[in-house]
Amino acid sequence: MGGLDRAAAILGAFDATHRELTLAALVARCGMPRSTTHRTADRMIKLGWLDKPKDRYRIGNRLFEISSLAPVKHELREAVLPFLQDLHHATKATVQLGVLDGTDILVVERITGHRQMPMLSQAGGIIPAFCSALGRAILAHADPETVEAVLSAELPRRTPRTLTSPVAIKRELASIPTRGWAVDREEGVIGVSCVGAPVFGPLGRVVAAVSATGPNDRIRAERIGPAVRLTAAAASRAYSTRR
Repeated sequence: MGGLDRAAAILGAFDATHRELTLAALVARCGMPRSTTHRTADRMIKLGWLDKPKDRYRIGNRLFEISSLAPVKHELREAVLPFLQDLHHATKATVQLGVLDGTDILVVERITGHRQMPMLSQAGGIIPAFCSALGRAILAHADPETVEAVLSAELPRRTPRTLTSPVAIKRELASIPTRGWAVDREEGVIGVSCVGAPVFGPLGRVVAAVSATGPNDRIRAERIGPAVRLTAAAASRAYSTRR
């Protein structure tokens, strides 16, 4: 395993629920020997890739600076952010922008108000595509190969309401283009619903999705769906113009 592979293994040990790790936890999660992990992590600290303020490692500021230069973070976020802000202002819900990353959704941007919802993924975090409104909004307009890749992977039941049958999920995906938005009704978190709509690029290819998320009593699809759909349509036009 080369130096870059070792660094990648260490970076892969971190996720939304493991933001800070002791050396022992880092060793357990990256699967490398303790001495190799310690030596590689020390080098990564010198490069600014990791930080270790006390006895725990965390992602360094240099990686955050580099990640902000990625097209998905820069171009897409810049084009869509004003519309996300408008949607948040209009709905008072938590709003998110996500892109498909393998079988998951990478949350590129998230805006929330004073009512924090810690169970939701922060920007830079990932959520399953198959049971999220963001994921379904994208998959409903994706090519069959992409859909099959997601639905042939593991489909864990996150709550009693999570759809885990590929047939049922495909039926749900088929209804989205006509309706204009996707819905997640307590499939990720009990008591929380989400409505999402697709964002398209200049060639009409789906590139992302936006969503509004909140408690069930505040997120009613028939009421909030049109606003999410209009936001996604405006974001699509803005993003396509930039490209």
